[in-house]
Amino acid sequence: MGRVMSLRETYRLRLRRKRYRLRAMRKGRQLTSIADRTGRIAPDDLLVFTTLRNERIRLPFFLDYYREKGVGHFLIVDNGSDDGSAEYLAEQPDVSLWRTDHSYKAAHYGVDWLNRLQMRFGHGHWTLVVDPDEFFVYPFCDTRPIQALTDWLDASGQRSFSAMLIDMYPKGPLDVETYAEGQDPLEIASWFDGGNYMISRNPLYHNLWIQGGPRARTFFAERPNAAPSLNKIPLVKWRREYVYLQSTHMLLPRGLNEVYDTVGGEMTSGALLHAKFLSTLADKAEEELERKQHYAGSREYRAYHDHLKDRTVLWTKWSEKYINWRQLEILGLMSKGNWA
Repeated sequence: MGRVMSLRETYRLRLRRKRYRLRAMRKGRQLTSIADRTGRIAPDDLLVFTTLRNERIRLPFFLDYYREKGVGHFLIVDNGSDDGSAEYLAEQPDVSLWRTDHSYKAAHYGVDWLNRLQMRFGHGHWTLVVDPDEFFVYPFCDTRPIQALTDWLDASGQRSFSAMLIDMYPKGPLDVETYAEGQDPLEIASWFDGGNYMISRNPLYHNLWIQGGPRARTFFAERPNAAPSLNKIPLVKWRREYVYLQSTHMLLPRGLNEVYDTVGGEMTSGALLHAKFLSTLADKAEEELERKQHYAGSREYRAYHDHLKDRTVLWTKWSEKYINWRQLEILGLMSKGNWA
């Protein structure tokens, strides 16, 4: 009986993956090429994929951060920006840019668009899917480029790599200091929760599910199970038959989600430092509430909007000031595993 159920489950997941691939091809028709430099992509380039809207102030530091880490090319979907984001990106020699004014929500919150671009351009490459406010850190990131990590993953036979999302915040109110274009956002949002996380395993997709941190204890204090998920699998050796299902929280085939040790050890993992909580958040929350394009009726942005008018402070006496990746490993938020 168990084997029959397993076969049925496998069949259903294959059908689901096929549907997501078909959706991606259909929704990909909504993308208009603005600057196509994909012909410059080298066979061994590490590629970054992202979807954004009105992130002009963040883009200079975002691009430079990942260039310094060894990214070869950026493939970006601009979802109707009106703040100069598209114009700025179109001028960057290592960026290929597409634009769409179609519904972000109807494209599975941008997943369909990026699945399509990864199908077309990511096959055979290590691909990193991040938002403009997410900064990937990994073991030895202070001395080694991401290619050192992906070379080791290739040699180890690992196709995917996890990174827990860690919300960063300032010591005072979120508007305590105005964020300036080109500035490292971690100069302002330099604190995080060293604990206060819940973890479980999804029995169907086999991915971990992590919640907690400042968003759970502040914005979702009465409903912590409704807090945003913090588990991410942003780095994948892509093949055109792969698909993301929900942001970068989980993929199919589901073997890509098994990025943790089940027998008591530790697999190598990283973190995404999430610099959302800056002075720019109030305007962003207001815009996204009006657009109603985010998950669950934009309840996350509604929670931000309701608290920000009271100048909520996320910092507590238990907050940790970010130093480096080794600190995150000591706290158990990432691991170098057996990569030396």
